[in-house]
Amino acid sequence: MEATTSLLDAAAVGDLVLLDPLTEESLLHTLQERFRHSDIYTYIGNVVISVNPYQSLPIYTPEKVQEYHNCNFFAVKPHIYAIADDAYRSLRDRDRDQCILITGESGAGKTEASKLVMSYVAAVCSKGEEVDKVKEQLLQSNPVLEAFGNAKTIRNDNSSRFGKYMDVEFDFKGEPLGGVISNYLLEKSRIVRHVKGERNFHIFYQLLAGGSAQLLQQLKLHQDCRHYGYLNRESSGLPGMDDAANFRAMQDAMRVIGFSPAEVTALLEVTAVVLKLGNVQLSSSFQASGMEACSIAETQELQEICQLIGLDPSILEQALCSRTVKARDEMVRTTLSVPQGYYGRDALAKNIYSRLFDWLVNRINTSIQVKPGKQRKVMGVLDIYGFEIFQDNGFEQFIINYCNEKLQQIFILMTLKEEQEEYIREGIQWTPVEFFDNSIICNLIENSKCGILAMLDEECLRPGVVNEDTFLTKLNQLFATHKHYESKETQNAQHVMDASLPSQCFRIHHYAGKVTYNVTGFIEKNNDLLFRDLSQAMWASQHALLHSLFPEGDPQKVSLKLPPTASFQFKASVATLMKNLYSKNPNYIRCIKPNETKTAMLFTPELVLAQIRYLGLMENVRVRRAGYAFRQLYDSFLERYKMLSPRTWPRWTGSHREGTEVLLADLAFPPEELAFGHTKIFIRSPRTLFDLERRRQERVAELATLIQKIFRGWRCRTQYQLMRKSQIIISAWFRGHMEKNKYKQMKRSALIIQAYARGWKARRAYRRYFRSGASTRLANFIYRRLVQKFLVGLARNLPPLLVLDRTWPPAPYKFLADANQELRSIFYRWKCKKYREQLTPQRRALLQAKLHASELFKDKKALYSISLQQPFQGEYLGLTQNPKYQKLHAVAKDKLVMADTVRKVNRANGKAVPRLLLLTTEHLVLADPKAAQPKTVLSLGDIHSISVTRFSDGFLALHLKETSTGGAKGDFLLISDHLIELVTRLHQTLMDATAQALPLHITDQFSTRFPKGAMAITVVESDKVGSNIPVCKKRGSNKMEVLVH
Repeated sequence: MEATTSLLDAAAVGDLVLLDPLTEESLLHTLQERFRHSDIYTYIGNVVISVNPYQSLPIYTPEKVQEYHNCNFFAVKPHIYAIADDAYRSLRDRDRDQCILITGESGAGKTEASKLVMSYVAAVCSKGEEVDKVKEQLLQSNPVLEAFGNAKTIRNDNSSRFGKYMDVEFDFKGEPLGGVISNYLLEKSRIVRHVKGERNFHIFYQLLAGGSAQLLQQLKLHQDCRHYGYLNRESSGLPGMDDAANFRAMQDAMRVIGFSPAEVTALLEVTAVVLKLGNVQLSSSFQASGMEACSIAETQELQEICQLIGLDPSILEQALCSRTVKARDEMVRTTLSVPQGYYGRDALAKNIYSRLFDWLVNRINTSIQVKPGKQRKVMGVLDIYGFEIFQDNGFEQFIINYCNEKLQQIFILMTLKEEQEEYIREGIQWTPVEFFDNSIICNLIENSKCGILAMLDEECLRPGVVNEDTFLTKLNQLFATHKHYESKETQNAQHVMDASLPSQCFRIHHYAGKVTYNVTGFIEKNNDLLFRDLSQAMWASQHALLHSLFPEGDPQKVSLKLPPTASFQFKASVATLMKNLYSKNPNYIRCIKPNETKTAMLFTPELVLAQIRYLGLMENVRVRRAGYAFRQLYDSFLERYKMLSPRTWPRWTGSHREGTEVLLADLAFPPEELAFGHTKIFIRSPRTLFDLERRRQERVAELATLIQKIFRGWRCRTQYQLMRKSQIIISAWFRGHMEKNKYKQMKRSALIIQAYARGWKARRAYRRYFRSGASTRLANFIYRRLVQKFLVGLARNLPPLLVLDRTWPPAPYKFLADANQELRSIFYRWKCKKYREQLTPQRRALLQAKLHASELFKDKKALYSISLQQPFQGEYLGLTQNPKYQKLHAVAKDKLVMADTVRKVNRANGKAVPRLLLLTTEHLVLADPKAAQPKTVLSLGDIHSISVTRFSDGFLALHLKETSTGGAKGDFLLISDHLIELVTRLHQTLMDATAQALPLHITDQFSTRFPKGAMAITVVESDKVGSNIPVCKKRGSNKMEVLVH
């Protein structure tokens, strides 16, 4: 035993071999304290005890893998990675085949432990495409086997219901090549019945929850679990378990392993057949002879099953409801009762699923097996059921506990063998160890002549009436005096009263405790009979996979030999397993369940103590402590404890063994406490080791104080020397800096003095040549430079050439303000000139008209601002397009200036009538709009002036000369929608024709001349006018009032 950690308190005792005193209470207390500190792993020598925390802990990270990779087994905290690493390095470096045995009761974490071991080995192996593929296939076998072989039990949500032994094979470099999986005793009875609160195998729930609608339709399944009898017709939800996600993970794993889509489909079809068999219901009937018979109550399920497997429904119905019996030389078909029919149905379902599971394991082995011819090393991982003690223990518990007895036997024997070999190797005298040898129990069960299994097989093969009572009677006769067997009959013979042992039961005193077994069902489960008719029906199916599972169904190969019993097969498997384990170096992981409720970090001492007893941990510790409890290599021991002797501290120059002998001689331990092997020092009692550890801790504290003292002195000296050196450097640099500044100041002063001296000499030498106008010339030069700079800068920052952009950069100097303003004006005029040069004749004429209108009306008439956005069109009547106006167009010819519709105000009553107004370069024509005939033609020379109002109306008075031809009729009162344009064009045309401006009066009162006399026009602004059209009202004979808005 090697150890390097501090061992002075319960939580720190990582190895139970060093417990002092060693009692059940101290062992339990140590496990509890370590569990409370989240230390779930503890050693017994090289055995790892794992207490299930029921929660994820941060101790399985890639960093942890690196921490335990290639480490000393005892140099780090106990961990499952340590045993995995030790086994892997022993296999790789010492060429020793390894096996890792993982045991414990259901829910103790065996399956997780096996996964952790496999994942660690995969992580530390070398990398490569082919190696990674093999590692991935080995790891992905777990989800597939868990789906088909695990189920929820009362104690465990993911309980393995089969034993698994995997041999992982490596090449000489330690790279994985492949593996072989062996399975033991699948709990196939779970297919047809399980207690309330448990579940059937995971695959059924995963298939229903995760299968697509198309897949379920193809398999003829319903998604609701309550539809199926084998699932107890109850809901399947499990907190924390996603069946749909697990189904997808299983399918992915199958693809990685190498299953083809056809194989996956066939596998799921057979799974669906097993599930649907539970829904096949039988009904009772009576034949003419009065014998009871059975028949299929509802053929729908049967037909769907036959469609899946390609079988005639009548063949399967006949096989389920009857059987063929050979009587002498002829075959006789007999009908089955309903109970017999249900027995046959359930037996078929169990056999299909069991054989399917075997096929699945063999198919995985086909993918992961190693090619022949390669040299290989093997690491086996055994994950098998732990010891089981239930309220009602049957055939399965008997077989499981028998297997655990064999594992305990190999554990004790191989542990003792290893201890004895080490003592001999080191030259230490071996002292025989007293321990409980459970060979007597193993012999009680497996003896080939008079063991319990042999009696069970004999009873199953015996002709005549066979039942559990005859079997129990035979056991009572054979083992009446056996000290590890008892029953009601043997107790009565010994006059012992025990109400806890029923009459149909027997009790075996296992190494882990007493277990009472109920013999009910032993005969049936051991025979595991399947009617020949059902085997032949399955062989006759067209489904290739199902057909291959029942080779004995071939009518050409009918054998009358009874198949081997379940106990015989399991005994042979256990024997093969034991032989396999004996050939390898064992490593042990003992898993413990801390509580029954699967609560995180809850430790139930009573439950754990029971497991400590039936796992034989105390026995294990005693075997390890027999003789010498502690051993360690001389170099490691001397390196750890050399500070305890002045002769070995700080450095020993001799051999490690001599140094160890000198060290222990100085410590004066009793000679009987020590033994010196060839390579290791052996210490008998943990108390001596604790004394060594205590002295070492005290000495380490002294050395730490000494080191701290030396270090503080060194640090202070170093700091002082560094400060002194820094002070010298700073002083040197400061003095240099001061001298440099002083020199610069002196140099600057000398230069100033020299400059003044040279200036004085130059002025004195050239005074006669000095010009009186120099200042003026210099000022002019500066002025010109500033002006030049201003003009160049202005040229570079001219504003955009947009007419509406009036921006201009400000003058940089005040004396340039006037020039800058003038330049701004010149630039703007130049922009306008450039803009005008770009205008078309039409656009120029239009803008000139607008300009003329501005001169006439801007700030004088309210209508002007409204007309700004209205372009001057001139022709508003469409004379050329309307044939009606051909005569008017002929009158205007090519001299038309404007054509528009106006309203002429009747001077008599003030009413307005529409008129067409044509303005030519010579005349102004008023025409009737209906007849399109000119009514009044006025020469432009006849127009005297025009009067308009100052409001936003279109009213105007056209004053004619009294001497003109048209003046006889008097002035005209007109209303125009385009007043501004009309007056502007009339003014322009008159200017062009007569070179005289047309007088324009903008007023609210004016006088007009009519044949009957003058009339005063008064313009009144009124809100009653609803639009911009003026309203003319006659007020007496010589007055007219114009209402405008």
